[in-house]
Amino acid sequence: MNDEYIELSTATLFAQRSDREIVELFLDRDEKAVSAASSKYGKYISTVAMNVLGDRQDAEECVNDTLLKAWESIPPAEPHNLGGYLAKIAKNISLNRYRQDNAEKRGGELARVYEELGECVASSDSVERSYEHKELIEAINAFLAKQPSDKRDLFVLRYWHCMSIAELAARVGLSENRTAVELFRIRKKLVKHLQKRGF
Repeated sequence: MNDEYIELSTATLFAQRSDREIVELFLDRDEKAVSAASSKYGKYISTVAMNVLGDRQDAEECVNDTLLKAWESIPPAEPHNLGGYLAKIAKNISLNRYRQDNAEKRGGELARVYEELGECVASSDSVERSYEHKELIEAINAFLAKQPSDKRDLFVLRYWHCMSIAELAARVGLSENRTAVELFRIRKKLVKHLQKRGF
């Protein structure tokens, strides 16, 4: 067997591990945990970071930082959904880097996402701060729970994963214009929902 085949077989083995098996590796402080998590979720967390930052090199650095943070936080954390856990870490790291590097000038989707969400809350200059408030998050979650799954998916992919309109349209099988219109309608309904709750 050559080294390339062994490396490919190892990557395939890691990708086939369940979340629980990978978390157990982290809990046992087995360094294979990082490789297993990277093989299974590396592309996913890279996409999350790329959607926020708009720069492939920065996104790859965020993947490495995410895996390091996972190593440092498991234990004590024992996530049941490892992909979601890693995506949340990646998004937080990416947001911090975005703020530090002024990624708006570098083409990141985040500025456009906050601008769109700024239409839904009273003060657009405090969108980032308001977005993180527990009451606002609960109100948005209540709104999303009442939406059909296709509308909820559009909202989450755009405003949580920071997916561009083009990527989102391709993913859901709509034109970019139709996707933008659907998002506008969802935001309009969200505005009414939030206004009723005093936002």
